[in-house]
Amino acid sequence: MDRSRAITRSVGRSLEACALTFVERRPIDLDRALAQHQAYCDALRQAGLSVEVLPPDPDLPDAVFVEDVAVVLDEVAILTRPRSETRRRESPAVARALERYRPLARIEAPACLEGGDVLRVGRRLFVGLSSRTDGEGCAQLARLAGLHGYRVEPVPVHGCLHLKTAVTALDDECLLVHEDWIDAHALTGLQRIRVHESEPFAANALALGGVVHLSARWERTREILDRRGYRTRAVSITELEKAEAGLTCLSLIL
Repeated sequence: MDRSRAITRSVGRSLEACALTFVERRPIDLDRALAQHQAYCDALRQAGLSVEVLPPDPDLPDAVFVEDVAVVLDEVAILTRPRSETRRRESPAVARALERYRPLARIEAPACLEGGDVLRVGRRLFVGLSSRTDGEGCAQLARLAGLHGYRVEPVPVHGCLHLKTAVTALDDECLLVHEDWIDAHALTGLQRIRVHESEPFAANALALGGVVHLSARWERTREILDRRGYRTRAVSITELEKAEAGLTCLSLIL
């Protein structure tokens, strides 16, 4: 699989107006957020990816979280349908970027699906049934991805924003997980490593180029992975985390 490219979108000046569900609103240092986003893009480059940075949109405060508006597979890019009307307006710019690399398909109304609820492990797509993704969105994704040999498996989500807030893949055999927020029994046939009990949000990690990237705040979970033989790298995204960000939501990996 060609995973040599990433699409990101720069931080907009309206970031402080972002939608929040599970964290309290706090002041965001926008200059620092911009610097952290640049450092994140540099980490992607150091992992061997060519990074395309889309311009911000001052009217779309959540647009930096590009993962939510598309699900990129080897064969096709599926444009999602976020629950928020404002977030749906993020799609055209991302679609223009993706259509250079993949045929496009779409989730259609009235279904809702966000990319943060879609975890790919090999040819399996685990789909979080969350406050942002519903059963019809899951069913439409199953039909579209099934045309290319993917199997969609729903996972109930509770207590966090997206499925990938609570679980991400370290490789095709092992997951990093905070089991309190999801129905972990749905994650069959895979090994699971639990995050440190004091770091539930550490479950959102980004594995690229043989390195597991984690937020710099989650030192104890990094130690767990280091002991298990994984190479890790800390990436500071503290200002973006105030907007309910995780490492995966800031990029689309092709």
